[in-house]
Amino acid sequence: MSAESGRRSGGQGRISQWLRGRRPRPDAADDAADREELLLAAAGAGLPLAPAAHPSAYRCSCDRVGCPTPARHPVSFAWQTQSTTDRSQIERWARHQPQANFITATGMVHDVLDVPVEAGREALERLLASGTEVGPVALSGDDRMLFFTATRGTPEDEDEWWPCELDCHPETMDEHPGLRWHCRGSYVLVPPARLPGELVVEWLRGPEHALPDPLSLLEVLTDECARYAGAGGEREQVAAWPLRG
Repeated sequence: MSAESGRRSGGQGRISQWLRGRRPRPDAADDAADREELLLAAAGAGLPLAPAAHPSAYRCSCDRVGCPTPARHPVSFAWQTQSTTDRSQIERWARHQPQANFITATGMVHDVLDVPVEAGREALERLLASGTEVGPVALSGDDRMLFFTATRGTPEDEDEWWPCELDCHPETMDEHPGLRWHCRGSYVLVPPARLPGELVVEWLRGPEHALPDPLSLLEVLTDECARYAGAGGEREQVAAWPLRG
């Protein structure tokens, strides 16, 4: 689906129609050639990758009892140093671990603005209609949309910067259900990925799109998250970080 097809038409955006009509495609991420091609395309765009867990029945492939983020976390505690864009290494991982999902480490080359899918859908339509440059966008399961942006980098004053807590403490998602800013110390699943319940992580706009400055998207995303929360779609609190004065 092209970026241009997301513009509004007749009062109802095509993106809205596409999202409402989509169905899980559990076989899409199982095709080895397509999977490897998509992973290499992400790495070629500069997204550092590392292997992640995958669904095992309705549970996670890891050994943790009651895993709080099944199929959504890396398999190694060294994922930050392990993450790479090296084509040969990614090919080896993909071929030797055919069921594995992959994460991309944020805060190195890119950040990710992670929002509820309803808010993300409206924000994407607004951004495209206004001519704003939008980078890669992924759908994660049936409830989240991921906007990939350039990283803001590390400021000189380290006291003004801190890692996102989403993956260190995944239980905080219920406390902060709005906008999440994945930066240094965090990660997200990169398409193609499979989730329990035959859900998937897939590109809406692929990694061939240039990474924009996150601040060019932030106002519209936070506005739509607040609107969605105010409409009762989520709790009133909308969390967004890191924000610097």
